[in-house]
Formats: sequence, structure tokens, C-alpha cells
Amino acid sequence: MMGFSYYLHEKAEESRHNESIGFLIAILGSVFLVGGTIQTLVTVQRPQWFLIFPYQLGSSPYDFLGLAFTLIGVILFLGGVVLGVYYASQRSWYFNALKESYKLEEEKLRAQNQNKQPSFQQPEQLEHLPQ
Repeated sequence: MMGFSYYLHEKAEESRHNESIGFLIAILGSVFLVGGTIQTLVTVQRPQWFLIFPYQLGSSPYDFLGLAFTLIGVILFLGGVVLGVYYASQRSWYFNALKESYKLEEEKLRAQNQNKQPSFQQPEQLEHLPQ
């Protein structure tokens, strides 16, 4: 039983690590999103916006660079949040399974302690013990 609880503990730690990586990806996405928006504001004279995405750009490569940063930022941000939430729910499942494993192990130990009766050695058994 200890092998299974050890496995669950390791998987919970792995999910915690993956959750932090997911949220770091979301932070990276927000940096790209802000950078792309600032790049667009600086390089394009009068950009036309659809929500946060510029759709009428000039022919300069810097104009497309701002749009690319904005799109990559949105994709990374959303992907990071989705990964973080997914691994958080996975970690929660592992902790619940680990809790159940500990409950079963505790019940098993209680049953063994209740069934265990004190054993007294008979005087005949004491004679056979080495001096």
C-alpha cells in the first residue's frame, strides 16, 4: 500500500509543478500581449481595432510584428490558464485519492490493533529461552 500512496504523492507533486509551468506560460503570454499592443501603437499611424487586435495595418514588417506578438500573446495566455486549471484539477484528484488511501490504511491498522490480543508467555516457554 505504501507504494501506491508514494506514487500518488509523486504524481501530485508533478501536477503542482506542471500547474506552475502553466501559469508561467500565461504570464509569458500577457507579456507578449502587452508588447504586441505597444508595438502596434508605436509603429502604426492610425490602426483600426477589433477588440484588441489591429486589422488594418500598413505594409511595414513592424506592423505585422505587433499583430504577431498580440496573437501569440493571446494564444499563450489562454493556453497557460487552461493548462494551469487542468493540472490544478488533476492535483486535486490525486490528493483526494491519496486521502482515501490513507483512510483505508488507517482502518486496516485499527482492525489489526483490535484483533491483536496481548500474548502472555507460558512458564514452559520461558524455560526454552537462552540465558
